[in-house]
Amino acid sequence: MTDHNHPPILTHKDHLLPSVFTPENLLREARRQKSIPEGSIPRVCILDPDGDIVLNLITSGQAQLNPYWACYHTHMYNFTYEGIEFGIVGNAVGASFAVLVAEEMFVCGCELLISMTSAGQIVSKGIPPCFVLIEKAVRDEGTSYHYLPPSQFSTINSKLLESVKGVFEKSQPPIILGTTWTTDAPFRETEAAIANCRSQGILGVEMEASALYAFAEAKGYPVICFAHITNQMGNIENDFEKGEAQGSLDAIDVIYKAAETCLLPID
Repeated sequence: MTDHNHPPILTHKDHLLPSVFTPENLLREARRQKSIPEGSIPRVCILDPDGDIVLNLITSGQAQLNPYWACYHTHMYNFTYEGIEFGIVGNAVGASFAVLVAEEMFVCGCELLISMTSAGQIVSKGIPPCFVLIEKAVRDEGTSYHYLPPSQFSTINSKLLESVKGVFEKSQPPIILGTTWTTDAPFRETEAAIANCRSQGILGVEMEASALYAFAEAKGYPVICFAHITNQMGNIENDFEKGEAQGSLDAIDVIYKAAETCLLPID
């Protein structure tokens, strides 16, 4: 029976029950249909929703197609930076798409996922572009509610945060630690919604982090989300400038520092 007093996104959810449809089964059928052999993907994977990092790696000859990635919707590329091998998937925009790909990555051998999404500025910490290590994200999307009960925020794993934040406090310029607003509807960022976020000190608006952190908590996977604040939502001339190579060079360096820290042996 439908509960007419609550929206469907909040009803009939048992977060402890396993899913009938699994990423393992989907990938099994994709491999069969596409004749893709069993094989490994890198331990560290990257989500690049804008696709600028992937594009720069391909055009500069640094990335090669991973022959074992069997996702129906995306391609994975492998590249090595400062001795660490990465797998990267571009253009998985939005909460549901990002989490779909993340589910598949972890069952294929990923051990650490880093998301680098672009974001619009809400509370100014300087002129964009700049990077934010997302500590928590407002759950204004739908995907996270399928993984965790309702709450205002999704948060990064506390131990993971402790392991990486010191590295970025010392970097120049420093990577800002803060909160973002994850939305499913980028063209419904109204003045009232923005004002509410600004009153809470929220730094930027993006489309994936709250769902990725909810997925990570529910499944026990290590996920780090960065926001590359690149714009003021198109409200000034010459907005959305990300820097050299569309910001991909700076973004890869940030991703590498996080990966290097997380891969170091713990005494």
